[in-house]
Amino acid sequence: MSIADNLIQPDRGQDAVSIHLVNSDTFEGFAKGLSGPQRATLAAQKFTGGGYQTAIVPDGQGWFAVGGVADPDELSSWCLAKLAEVLPEGTYRLEDRRPGPAKFGWQTAQYRFTRYSQDDDAEGPRILLTQDAAKIDLAIAEAQAAALVATLVNTPAEDMGPAALEAEAERMAKAHKADLDVTRGDALETGYPMVHAVGRAADRKHAPRLIQFTWGDPSHPRVAIVGKGVCFDSGGLDIKSASGMKLMKKDMGGAAHALALAELIMKTGLKLHLHCVVPAVENAVSSNAFRPGDVLQTRKGLTVEIGNTDAEGRLILGDALTMASEHEPELIIDFATLTGAARVALGPDLPALFTRRDQTADQLIEAGRVHDDAPWRLPIHDAYSEWLKSDIADTNNAHGNSFAGASVAASFLDKFVADDIDWAHFDTFAWRPAAKPGRPKGGAALGLRAAYHMLRGRYGA
Repeated sequence: MSIADNLIQPDRGQDAVSIHLVNSDTFEGFAKGLSGPQRATLAAQKFTGGGYQTAIVPDGQGWFAVGGVADPDELSSWCLAKLAEVLPEGTYRLEDRRPGPAKFGWQTAQYRFTRYSQDDDAEGPRILLTQDAAKIDLAIAEAQAAALVATLVNTPAEDMGPAALEAEAERMAKAHKADLDVTRGDALETGYPMVHAVGRAADRKHAPRLIQFTWGDPSHPRVAIVGKGVCFDSGGLDIKSASGMKLMKKDMGGAAHALALAELIMKTGLKLHLHCVVPAVENAVSSNAFRPGDVLQTRKGLTVEIGNTDAEGRLILGDALTMASEHEPELIIDFATLTGAARVALGPDLPALFTRRDQTADQLIEAGRVHDDAPWRLPIHDAYSEWLKSDIADTNNAHGNSFAGASVAASFLDKFVADDIDWAHFDTFAWRPAAKPGRPKGGAALGLRAAYHMLRGRYGA
């Protein structure tokens, strides 16, 4: 259910199969250096140097592999992913170059989610050798963070409820000597009333909770990472359709990103004081479920009229963002599978990014571009916040038209972040509907590497 930690190893001259990378422009020159039978073998496999094409070529008593990429001199995260998926078990090295960013896709291509069924067709590990020995630990940590997001999201809600998210946070806290604090059940009613209201209809096994832990030197800049942990979203009394509910095990994808990012920060020792916050609930239907038209109290002191019980993620995030703000962090980053509107606007591949400060947006976008995890910025438009006006409360949680849903949701969250705090909000899908090389179908980390490398660039390791 994860990625082995030995798929990238130092190159000490051990036996390995060579991998040659070409593209359609360089293939002809490469082929001229081969024997007639070798060229015939490539022709039989219809190899022309196109992207993600792969071939195996006999060479004396052994063989070598050839892969097609866009540019052999500028490798992306995914350039070796198809090779890692299709090559036989064994040890490999790139010929005449270092793998660089392609180490990431080499590992994620070998991720399998096997908790409930065995992958009988899976072969053993494909190991890639590299002379970038100093960068191996970071490459492994990044891939394992992405795999953690996938595993948490892929796990059905019965086995990935609020208690399971708490257990994951507890594992991390113990491993990295972080200070864990959890508020559960009815104890939430006074301190985190919106988390309590959204989660109170679930049975005791899936009782709501506010999970938080802190790590690092308190003298370092404080950074809060917040993740929406709706472990299953029925829509509440404004219940979803069957098709709308089908993938709602992934509605804790924001929490999965926050936990994975927090662990990656701790593993790699970024110079910041980390505060990770996960409000974890199941939005269930029961006799005590919160209702359309109810007015909820909040940790912030604002009152919220419920226009739609299916706009619950922003409610639990509101209390969590308020609490994170109280500790006066330099920066808050939150992740949430918040709106279908973001997916209508950007599709499944691009997480929507909202920030208060242009510099923060630029840093996140550039970090994502460099590491093949680019977000797309959408606006927090003040005029749209007027659509959340309520006749009886300080604000409504949902607007009555179909316009700009992702921006309106971000405007709601903005009310709960202290005015002077740098804040970035990722409205991410956390899911890949179709497989691509190195990117299996199912749970997906979208925005994770952008956020991590922005933090690494700001605070160092």
